[in-house]
Amino acid sequence: MSVTANTKTALMAGMIAIGMVGMGFAAVPLYQIFCQVTGFGGTTMRASEAQAATIKATNKQMTIRFDANQRGLPWEFKPENPTEKVTIGARDMTVYLAKNNSARPVTGMATFNVSPAQAGQYFSKIQCFCFVEQTLRPGEQVRMPVLFYVDPKIMDDPNTRDIQEITLSYTFYPVDEEKKGS
Repeated sequence: MSVTANTKTALMAGMIAIGMVGMGFAAVPLYQIFCQVTGFGGTTMRASEAQAATIKATNKQMTIRFDANQRGLPWEFKPENPTEKVTIGARDMTVYLAKNNSARPVTGMATFNVSPAQAGQYFSKIQCFCFVEQTLRPGEQVRMPVLFYVDPKIMDDPNTRDIQEITLSYTFYPVDEEKKGS
């Protein structure tokens, strides 16, 4: 092998290594996009007001159970009503309650999913506190609404048509203020 061939091989190996590192960093946002588009892993869909207006309500009802968790926040966080009967295809609203029990402002961000996971592609949120960070002042208590609907297509899918109950679950995590400022 000549020096040129060795140099080409080294450059090729270096480019492959850089590409693999780049793919490693891109994997998380690409996976999140995939989950949001397909509803994979219980990720809910996001709908606009215009999209929601095209959905027709049915005469079928389903139970939605609401779950609330927090990790590392000095907050109380819970649904106002733990369960609701909703009409499939109709817009509905639920409210979560959050209270900051600390003596300082605290910022959190909620992650969410639904179970069973296969229902994620049919559970659409129009408005949600989970789309943005939430900052609560010391002792502040807030009502956080979620406007949603269950797409009637859930009744036509052989994998979901027998589902009688969906659980919408949120977990609030603290926002890392140091990283946020960078």
